[in-house]
Amino acid sequence: MEEKLKKILVRLQAQCVKREYCVQDIRKKAMDKCEGDVQAAEEIVASLVAERFVSDLRYACAYAREKSAISGWGPAKIRYALSAKHISRSDIDAALEEIDTERSDARLVKLMEHKWKSLEGDPQAKLKLLKYALSRGYGYDQVKDIADRITSQSASDDI
Repeated sequence: MEEKLKKILVRLQAQCVKREYCVQDIRKKAMDKCEGDVQAAEEIVASLVAERFVSDLRYACAYAREKSAISGWGPAKIRYALSAKHISRSDIDAALEEIDTERSDARLVKLMEHKWKSLEGDPQAKLKLLKYALSRGYGYDQVKDIADRITSQSASDDI
């Protein structure tokens, strides 16, 4: 490997040590650094993957945990975002297995309760609540059960 490519490789290794990257992201960075030289970029990416600086599985697991715990995303939205990064289906499935479902469910309930309060007095509040939760990437059955519980609880509080 020539000197210029070694410098690029070392720079990218340093970035990979600081945070997780998927192969697609690191390939884009390598292409930018190699000024469009596809062969050189692929050589760098292959080296990073071989030396385990880059792993789609590790990236997918970190991404799924972060989006679930911090951003409150559901499995459907996480799956879609990871597939947009060209992560394999098996890696996505493994990453979604790592999500703490109890914590995720509790987070969804909290998000929906907060949204319900902001929709007070709206004639289409329940529909908007359902749309909101579905847009977060959760399944309809799960969202409907929680929405029914929240709306019926709110109705009994009004009495």
